[in-house]
Amino acid sequence: MSDPPFAVRGSLSPEAIEEFLRSTVVPIRLSCHRPSGDLWMLSLWFRYREGALECATSASSDVVRFLRADDAVAFEVSTNEPPYRGVRGNGVARIEADEDKALLRALVERYLGGTDSSLARNLLSEEREEVRIRIEPETVYGWDYSGRMADAVE
Repeated sequence: MSDPPFAVRGSLSPEAIEEFLRSTVVPIRLSCHRPSGDLWMLSLWFRYREGALECATSASSDVVRFLRADDAVAFEVSTNEPPYRGVRGNGVARIEADEDKALLRALVERYLGGTDSSLARNLLSEEREEVRIRIEPETVYGWDYSGRMADAVE
């Protein structure tokens, strides 16, 4: 495995960070700036691929407008149950069309286990225009509290 294209900090190795991002199926928390300068945070489905985090959303969503004005982002992917583990960092977000909805379809299958639900059908409908948000991390910080939480978790 080659080194990731971002700086790594914290207690996890680059390999552990990449494995965590590939295998963990929770939404990413993404923070960006609104045009007013205020911060905005949202959760999106994601996948890790080739050194970047990829999300899909509606082309008309507020976050797309915000990211087009300022592509700087911060993010966190972390477990919701103890022992807590996760990855946080900062980077830049690139927006591009997801015309064939290939990324969205992959995310629906990853998070819903398939496309046979009303939510999946709605998300994948022809009427929806989708974009890809490709987050290119610059610095990533990984942590794993398994050791210090060992006797606190049943």
